[in-house]
Amino acid sequence: MGERPVVLVSNRGPLRYDVDADGALVARRGAGGLVSGLAPLMAGSDRTWIAAAMSDGDRAAAATGVRRDSGLQVQLLTLDPTTFDAAYDEVCNATIWYLHHHLFDLTRAPSFDQRWFDAWDAYRTINADFAEAIASTAPHGAVVLVQDYHLCLVPSMLREQRPDVAVVHFSHTPFAAPEILAVLPDGPRRELLEGLSAADACGFHSERWAASLRACCAADAIDAPRTFVAPLATDADDLRAVATSPACDDALARLDAQLDGRQLIARVDRVEPSKNVLRGFAAFDRMLELHPDLRGTVVLGAWLYPSREGVAAYRSLRADVEAAIAAINERWAHDGWTPVLADLHDDFPTSVAALRRYDVLLVHPVRDGLNLVATEGPLVNERDGELLLSPQAGAWDLLSSVATAAHPFDLEQTAHALASALQRAPEERATRAAALRAVAEARTPADWFADQLAAAPGGAPAT
Repeated sequence: MGERPVVLVSNRGPLRYDVDADGALVARRGAGGLVSGLAPLMAGSDRTWIAAAMSDGDRAAAATGVRRDSGLQVQLLTLDPTTFDAAYDEVCNATIWYLHHHLFDLTRAPSFDQRWFDAWDAYRTINADFAEAIASTAPHGAVVLVQDYHLCLVPSMLREQRPDVAVVHFSHTPFAAPEILAVLPDGPRRELLEGLSAADACGFHSERWAASLRACCAADAIDAPRTFVAPLATDADDLRAVATSPACDDALARLDAQLDGRQLIARVDRVEPSKNVLRGFAAFDRMLELHPDLRGTVVLGAWLYPSREGVAAYRSLRADVEAAIAAINERWAHDGWTPVLADLHDDFPTSVAALRRYDVLLVHPVRDGLNLVATEGPLVNERDGELLLSPQAGAWDLLSSVATAAHPFDLEQTAHALASALQRAPEERATRAAALRAVAEARTPADWFADQLAAAPGGAPAT
């Protein structure tokens, strides 16, 4: 790709801004694996990251124009709050997310009324605002890397304004099967597919999700874009730096004291429907029924951080999660043993401490684009921990040869798999853990970034 300039576009930016006591703007690294992996790769005067201004501090930063902070060149967009909220809550999170994760109960939802169509108009407006910002910012001939389902219309809008730039769209979610995407009204569905088909290439974490996009385009007689597969990798150095930090050491010491020598089944998830948290609790409950010898010897630790609490279904799920934890503890707790330890706060060093300490890591989403936790755990775990992984996670494509399947809907199978993992011989655990680490270390964020650049015209051909 030579020295071709790069513009990366995402809903949430790499930095968040706060205003200190003196009124000065202070830039801090944003959360998430995407940011930690990409930030070093996006450093440079020929690389710009465009994102929405999310907070008052972000909006103050946006007013100053393109900024260079923490080695990054960042342009934040000030978007109409009402329009943004409608697009983000009603279309992105309550519709597109549910479709791609196959989460709708079609006997109850969704229903597309005028309020929803107004929200779709808002989604179109936000995408147009992003496309206009890119068109006015991107240098001639730049590669524009558009991230995720929030911005599916940007490729077609940008193609009209800037035919000189290469546009690559990457989806971090699965992609809905044709019969599920058909739930979306005809006009918006075609608009979404035509938006993506205008990209020079569309990338996914799994070939399964790429095939779904191609099938959806075929079902609507739309020419599918080129597709490519590029699983995002964990930034091992960044994660290990957190794992060796004093904050993480302190959290691990507190966790060890709570466990008092017991084995730990851990899960680290957002509180959102695709993560399958409630069935995970039910499978643990069933394991305790089936294996009396494990009672009192094992704890399920759930590090569950809030997500999208502007959506009613997410708030309801959090209440259900809290009720499930209370029910299991009321049923089984005895003699100082609390079966489920839960932390519903977003504290990354504490979550990493759990990854260092687990004996079994349970990652069993209903459907997931990738799920980085499945590779993060093996990189920092200190106990030759086992990985139980849903085949419906995109990470299964990478880890199926070294992980144990946890069927997301089969409580009996998951309960037996949990018990077997806890009882596995130390020598076998060590062999399996080494194999997991080797797979987790095989790719880096730089590989994923390079795959997107290679998919643009002039790079290596996409498949």
